[in-house]
Amino acid sequence: MAALELYSKFARVWIPDTTEVWRSAELTKDYKPGDPVLHLQLEDETGFEYKLDPKSGVLPPLRNPDILVGENDLTALSYLHEPAVLHNLRVRFTDSKLIYTYCGIILVAINPYESLSIYGSDIISAYSGQNMGDMDPHIFAVSEEAYKQMARDEKNQSIIVSGESGAGKTVSAKYAMRYFATVSGSSAEARVEEKVLASSPIMEAIGNAKTTRNDNSSRFGKYIEIGFDRNHHIIGANMRTYLLEKSRVVFQASEERNYHIFYQLCACAHLPEFEPLKLGSADDFPYTNQGRSPIIEGVNDLKEMEATRKAFSLLGITEAHQMGLFQILSAILHLGNVEVKERGSSSCGISVSLFCDLTEVSYESMAHWLCHKKLKTATEILNKPVTRLEATNGRDALAKHIYAKIFSWIVSQVNKALSTSSKPHSFIGVLDIYGFETFEVNSFEQFCINYANEKLQQQFNMHVFKLEQEEYMKEQIPWTLIDFYDNQPCINLIEAKMGLLDLLDEECTMPKGSDDSWAQKLYNTHLKKSSHFEKPRMSNKAFIILHFADKVEYQCDGFLEKNKDTVNEEQINVLKASKFDLLVELFQDEETPAAPSSTAPPGRAKLGRSTQSFREHKKSVGLQFRNSLHLLMDTLNATTPHYVRCIKPNDVKAPFMLDPHRAVQQLRACGVLETIRISSAGFPSRWTYQEFFSRYRVLMRQKEFLSDRKLTCQSVLERLVQNKDKYQFGKTKIFFRAGQVAYLEKLRADKLRAACINIQKTIRCWLARKKYLRIRQATITLQKYTRGHQARCLCKTLRRMRATVIFQKYTRMWAARRQFLRQRTAAVLIQRLLRGYTARLEYKRLVCERKALLIQRWVRGFLARWRFRRIKRAVVYLQCCVRRMLARRELKKLKIEARSVEHYKKLNFGMENKIMQLQRKLDEQHKENRELSEQTRQMESHSATELEKLHMQLKTLQEVEVESRHRGDLVTSLQEELELVRQELEKNKEVIFIYFLKRNILFYLFLFIEHIYLSRYKMTKNIYYFKIKKSESTHQEAPEHLQAQLNEERFRYQNLLTEHLKLEERYADLRSEKESIHSSVLTGSEVSSLEREVPDVSLLLKLQRRVAELEKEKMDLQSEMDTKEEQLELEQTKRVLGAERDYEALKRQELESDNKKLKKDLQELRQSLSKGSGSKLASPGGQAYNVLLEQLNSTTEELEMRKEEVLILRSQLVNHEAFKHKVVCKLFLQSFDIPFVKILKIISPTLDLHELNEDGELWMAYESLKETNRILVSQLQTQGQTHEKEVEGLRAELLQLRAELDQQQQMLSNSLELPHDARIQASLQHEISRLTQQNMDLLEQMGKQDKMIRKLKKHLKTYMKKFGEAEGVHIEQSSPENMVGESGRTVSIVRKERDFQGMLEYRREDESKLFKILITELKPRGVAVNLVTGLPAYILFMCLRHADYANDDQRVSILLNSSINTIKNVLKKRGDFETISFWLANTCRFLHCLRQYSGEEAYAKHNTPRQNEHCLTNFDLSEYRQVLSDLAIQIYQQLIRVIENILHPKIAPAMLEQETIQGVMGVKPTGMRKRTPSFNEEGSHSLESILKQLDVFYYTLLQHGNDTEVVRQVIKQQFYVICSVTLNNLLLRKDMCSWSKGLQIRYNVCQLEEWLLDKDLQGSGARESLEPLIQAAQLLQIKKKSQDDAEAICTMCTALTTEQIVKILRLYTPVNEFEERVSISFIKSVQTLLKDRKESSQLLMDAKIIFPVTFPFNPSPVALETIQIPSSLNLSFLTRV
Repeated sequence: MAALELYSKFARVWIPDTTEVWRSAELTKDYKPGDPVLHLQLEDETGFEYKLDPKSGVLPPLRNPDILVGENDLTALSYLHEPAVLHNLRVRFTDSKLIYTYCGIILVAINPYESLSIYGSDIISAYSGQNMGDMDPHIFAVSEEAYKQMARDEKNQSIIVSGESGAGKTVSAKYAMRYFATVSGSSAEARVEEKVLASSPIMEAIGNAKTTRNDNSSRFGKYIEIGFDRNHHIIGANMRTYLLEKSRVVFQASEERNYHIFYQLCACAHLPEFEPLKLGSADDFPYTNQGRSPIIEGVNDLKEMEATRKAFSLLGITEAHQMGLFQILSAILHLGNVEVKERGSSSCGISVSLFCDLTEVSYESMAHWLCHKKLKTATEILNKPVTRLEATNGRDALAKHIYAKIFSWIVSQVNKALSTSSKPHSFIGVLDIYGFETFEVNSFEQFCINYANEKLQQQFNMHVFKLEQEEYMKEQIPWTLIDFYDNQPCINLIEAKMGLLDLLDEECTMPKGSDDSWAQKLYNTHLKKSSHFEKPRMSNKAFIILHFADKVEYQCDGFLEKNKDTVNEEQINVLKASKFDLLVELFQDEETPAAPSSTAPPGRAKLGRSTQSFREHKKSVGLQFRNSLHLLMDTLNATTPHYVRCIKPNDVKAPFMLDPHRAVQQLRACGVLETIRISSAGFPSRWTYQEFFSRYRVLMRQKEFLSDRKLTCQSVLERLVQNKDKYQFGKTKIFFRAGQVAYLEKLRADKLRAACINIQKTIRCWLARKKYLRIRQATITLQKYTRGHQARCLCKTLRRMRATVIFQKYTRMWAARRQFLRQRTAAVLIQRLLRGYTARLEYKRLVCERKALLIQRWVRGFLARWRFRRIKRAVVYLQCCVRRMLARRELKKLKIEARSVEHYKKLNFGMENKIMQLQRKLDEQHKENRELSEQTRQMESHSATELEKLHMQLKTLQEVEVESRHRGDLVTSLQEELELVRQELEKNKEVIFIYFLKRNILFYLFLFIEHIYLSRYKMTKNIYYFKIKKSESTHQEAPEHLQAQLNEERFRYQNLLTEHLKLEERYADLRSEKESIHSSVLTGSEVSSLEREVPDVSLLLKLQRRVAELEKEKMDLQSEMDTKEEQLELEQTKRVLGAERDYEALKRQELESDNKKLKKDLQELRQSLSKGSGSKLASPGGQAYNVLLEQLNSTTEELEMRKEEVLILRSQLVNHEAFKHKVVCKLFLQSFDIPFVKILKIISPTLDLHELNEDGELWMAYESLKETNRILVSQLQTQGQTHEKEVEGLRAELLQLRAELDQQQQMLSNSLELPHDARIQASLQHEISRLTQQNMDLLEQMGKQDKMIRKLKKHLKTYMKKFGEAEGVHIEQSSPENMVGESGRTVSIVRKERDFQGMLEYRREDESKLFKILITELKPRGVAVNLVTGLPAYILFMCLRHADYANDDQRVSILLNSSINTIKNVLKKRGDFETISFWLANTCRFLHCLRQYSGEEAYAKHNTPRQNEHCLTNFDLSEYRQVLSDLAIQIYQQLIRVIENILHPKIAPAMLEQETIQGVMGVKPTGMRKRTPSFNEEGSHSLESILKQLDVFYYTLLQHGNDTEVVRQVIKQQFYVICSVTLNNLLLRKDMCSWSKGLQIRYNVCQLEEWLLDKDLQGSGARESLEPLIQAAQLLQIKKKSQDDAEAICTMCTALTTEQIVKILRLYTPVNEFEERVSISFIKSVQTLLKDRKESSQLLMDAKIIFPVTFPFNPSPVALETIQIPSSLNLSFLTRV
């Protein structure tokens, strides 16, 4: 069909518009060639005449059909042009809230300026492993494609992310790296992926800043290579940066900021570690306050600084280096505060004290060279002062240079942290680079950025052209060379010889080079010679370059200075002379080349040559950028590129608002429209033959249907499209020119419309006839009932008239009487009120008179009392004066008496005796002094002799020393070797200890988790059991709530079991690692032994002496440790009393609270039972009442016991924590012979966490273990319990001995006070009582021994009886033979049937063989399938019964533990479905046997009398039942994971992609990113395959003997997986959200429901797990227009979250033109109705969740004595008992 014929009436076109760029209009009249205008009608129904250019005859572009609008891939559009692309992006972005769209090989990403929940781990899991076209466009899809191609093709990949500032490049690159880190992981323990992600906050802090276009704009380009090993795990990364914007350090435009790191530093100025930096607010520094916008909304600089420091630490940059970096950055800020003052016309002054203090440089030198510069001539060097402007520029240049050095140093440190010693097998590069930029004033930075984009665009064009060419050659269709824009001339203009960069470098080398002279060179060289170079009309200092995106005018000012990037060399030398090591390290790469020879004469000429060589060595910025760009292009050309183009939708940062002008400008600049143009020049629309047949078979005739799809499509196209140039037939696809798909869609719509009209005509006729007959019958019926109604109404009216007259008579009488009564009542009321008022007035008068009399009485009394008090005070004062006078007279007399002699004599009486006593003591002291002096003289003489002996020994030692010096060299070397060997041995010992410590810690942690949650689960289960029974007795009140709580507790417990399994795996890895270390230690010891075999006697003596010193040191440390332990024990005994008091208090409080709760529950229970009146069972004494009361009592006892245990553990934990911690550590260390002090240092909390584990997780586990250490030892370890019992016994014995000692001491003290005869008698009585007590104790022990002897005798008799029976049988077997030999005749012997006990006996040496045959080598298929279900479990239990019968606890323990461990190993090695199902069934059967034969009443009531005789008698295995239950849970979870892995790849193709209802689905056109075909091809999955797989699962589970309830739970989990995977794919695939797809999903769900009905599994809960998917299908099919429809959706979709409902409505896409899209207003109304819902905001369902599983008790009817062991199992060593 010709293109002109498409411009018919009702066709829609795009016309240019100044406000919206392109505007839609509809033709109101057919276009005929030669018409000057097009008659159009705009969307607002206004007419418009569009004038055509008569010369070119270009018509406006046609608009695509509505069903193609909003496509995932722009190349799927029939008409590929600019307005179609813009409209498709606008619909997806503003209406559907979709930010990603494919455009061929490009992913277009539009910045939403809003946080979206589409980057979580669930989204990553959904995209992992999917083909690129299978899911909606996403950055994760591009990342997965790159990762998959790297793994499949073994070729390096690159992801090129570009766009202008604010478009979201950095975020896109960050999410791509996060995807690689999550999907691949790292192969080492260093967690390289975490370091790769940690580099982002660091680079954002030092390289990103706020601009007018973006709050987090990257001011540099970077290319990150993420390295992978052969297993495709991340092993390292490397980063390259490009063109850092250094000018931002010293200058920011209005509303902009400096780099984030400066504001983060200012936000931390108040912290103690930052106080020496002398920082303040960002407004205090010129380098941070120029933009006058220091705060970014929603960003906390303090928290960002914490994240930056954390990232530094994760990358291995120490705190010292971090503070050094912050110190240099602070110095830059303080350098900006330096003020330059004028001293004259050509000089200036400066103050740089703070800068010099922080950089530790010379103040005088820095101040001098900031104000001076060095001029060099051929003969001398001059220092010239600079002006204020030059000094300010020099200061800013120095600041920029220092920051650039810091940036480079940090990048190098990041690369060092991300580097790896091994070479990466492959890599994926992520390029985050600036897009094409054009501003009002463009300078050197924009020139380099646009130059880089020219190179990238050239590479992109070549890649797109190559892909198109490969596609045509692959399909073997003829193709012609596609014309595309070649920007090589523009690149040559910039980088070729005598190009712009070449001339710029040449001008920089000129002594008097300037921007003006460079501009003139450009004009002379390229003006009118290059079509891409122009000169502005009104300027001689600018030039214009015609880039691929647009014309850009560049201002020449500053080009030379920025290209040189000069800084004063003397300032750099001053910084190099700093005492600050980190600052010196920054400038190490700027060291000048060394002098040619040290003998050369010094002089000025040498200095000049050196400086000249330094200048020649330094490259310009343009040259460096060109070289790095060439290197980048070489890297990209060697990889497979993937393109991400980021678009900035608007300049006001409004969420989901698209500015058409800005969008079109960026689409032109980023190459999207160029891709569209290349695609449209060839065959942009491509369909497979099956897709074409499915979509357009409605246009086919009956005779055109052939068996070959290709021939069918050819015949149809030849009939429908006459021009064969409009399409081409390939091997697997049909290629169409632009517009042909729209034409076919028009034909299809016309055919469907005609069919619809015919159907409507017939149906409307039938409806009208039916309506007429219904109306006629209704009219006759209506007339009949109307006439009868009128007659009845007349009669009714007459009756009412008579009744009305009677009613009026009585009403008037009632009204008159009521009026009279009202008047009489009012008169009486008025009289009563008047009389009351008069009485109240009289009462008030009397009250006033009484109160006046009362006041007078109180006033007169007050005056009388006041006068009395005045007189009383005067009398008292007079008495005081008289008594004072008398007292003074008495005092005078006493003073005179005290001065008399007799008084002194009385006082000094007895002093003479005291003086005599003191004299006597003085004499005794003199005597002692003389004795001590004699002893001192003796000691001096003895010390003199000893000194002489020591002098003699010293001389001897000196001689020996002189002799030993001759052999010093040999001894020194041997000592060094010995020290190396010792260090290696110590290191190996410490490594072994640390690994043993890790193993023990993990082991204790395993046991702790098991026991704590076991006890918690038991207690919770008992409580819930009681509550459920109580709720059943009260008419089932709230059972769903209790069941939900129970399921939640089970879910938590089973999650903990999963974590426990992971820890066990980690423990196994540590154990294997420990074995390898043992072997390495052995090797080291052998080497050391070889080294020690030196034939030197002196060396042996030295070694012996050293060993003795080490032994002595060990003994000293051991004694010190014993001393500390004794001190700890003393402290422990002091704390015992306090612990007991705490225990009693806690116990009393807990018991009181528990008693109150139990009393309350009991009262409620009795009240609820008493309410059931008339029921004898509910009355007190009834059966139900007694049962509940017994359960209540048992629960109360259990709670009291548990609470008592908790209280004991709490008190012991408070008082014994530290002591137990050190005891445990000591026990660990005794086997390693390592000093205790060193180990305390290892285990100390102050030690660095990396000494035990690099990531710190093990140390955190150990820290938590210390807090619960006492609980672990007391509850979980059998050895610990035994130890505690022994300690308690010893303590009791010690207390008893102390009591006896105190008693004897008391008796001795009492007897000493008695006379001799009484003393003897008391001692005899005490001895008699002691002996009596001992005798009683011995008698008690003898009684116990007698009981034990009787028990052993009983066992002995049993064994003797068995032995006798066996011997008797043997005699019976042998004696007939003798009789035959004697008598000569044959006698037949019949064997008696033995009464087997259902036990199996085996020898201890056959244990390993038993587990190997019965567990390890037993296969589910073959011999195991034909056996009794659960036979291995029965055999193990029968062996266990024999061990219990023999009272062999060791064999019981070995049998159970070995069985559990062997089953775990088998499932670890063979993790297929059949093996897991088989051992799940056997584990559950083993668990049921332990319950059934435990002897407990709850289980024994299901047994036969014979089975009850087989119950276990000697051991309580309830704890092992819990262990087996945990094992069953682990096997169940592993089974579910295997089922998920089998079903997951089949679910989406079967439930969504396959066309189960033929003719309902319609295949829409797809673009270049085609989804994987899901039609009836080989290898494709269908619903039938899923049903067959479910049959396999179901029958396998039943065949292996799994319980019915367990099978139901497995089926429920399978259906949940099907629902979650299907719904998640539906939410992430726009092409699946349509009405026909909802119909297909509903049909598939019905098939699953029929399968459940066929298997009688309706009550398993599987159907309820499909409810979200059913509601999603209904949501796709329901009407979506009015407010009532919105309310219906909210009422219907209760299993879907608000996010899911809105997502489906936004993704809803019509497949046919008769369907309508969901309007934005309708979606908003649904959101308003759902806003009050309280639910999770997660979009996707968690497909990995596993429901909590339960194993109800299922007793076995099989009698153990009837079980026969087949010979095929080779278990002949088992003996039936």
